[in-house]
Amino acid sequence: MNILLIGYGKMGKTLEGIARQRGHQIAGTIDVGDDLAAFAAPVDVAIEFTQPEAVVKNLMTCLDKKIPVVCGTTGWQREREAVEGYCRKQGGTLFHSSNFSLGVNIFFKVNEYLARMMDRYPQYEISIDETHHTHKKDAPSGTAITLAEGVLLHVQRKKSWMLGATQQPEVIPIQSHRIDPAPGTHVVTYRSAIDDLEITHTAHSREGFALGAVLVAEWVVHQKGVLTMDDFLKF
Repeated sequence: MNILLIGYGKMGKTLEGIARQRGHQIAGTIDVGDDLAAFAAPVDVAIEFTQPEAVVKNLMTCLDKKIPVVCGTTGWQREREAVEGYCRKQGGTLFHSSNFSLGVNIFFKVNEYLARMMDRYPQYEISIDETHHTHKKDAPSGTAITLAEGVLLHVQRKKSWMLGATQQPEVIPIQSHRIDPAPGTHVVTYRSAIDDLEITHTAHSREGFALGAVLVAEWVVHQKGVLTMDDFLKF
């Protein structure tokens, strides 16, 4: 399979190594300053890990070129609906996830299960804490937002989330920390006057994210439409 890597920082290089280990070819790499629109070599699938300010243009260009694209960039929620609509209009393939780690996606499901249970116990306040390396520009992380959205689906007394502390009882606060060399730690806490209940996921390296993205790329070349990790894992 010929894979185009869009974004060639630490994650891009990790993706390259894992893709080659799995027998794939790297059709090319697009880094800051390179012209994706001008790229003309044969491509089966693109994997996009860049920055929030670049992702929408990259995805649109892939869709225009009829290249299935797997996207791990976060921080573009406001544009997501428009990009997904464009994908459907073009008859293209777009797979987006805030996190490609198998462990994190199991964590998402545990988070929702716990939220369903805790909905009946209003004495517990809910908060989310995330820690990443200093090169991560968006805050809160896409994974933290996904966790917050999972809680909001099932805890009726919570209506929204926000970055930073809040005194609003209907809002879930998310605290973001940027400390090297942390690949990513996420904690969901239910706190009462009597006790705390926490669930935590800690990543030890980028390999888990990169392997998940390559596995998704292998699968997505045979799919159409707007897809997520739920489609891939069939939870």
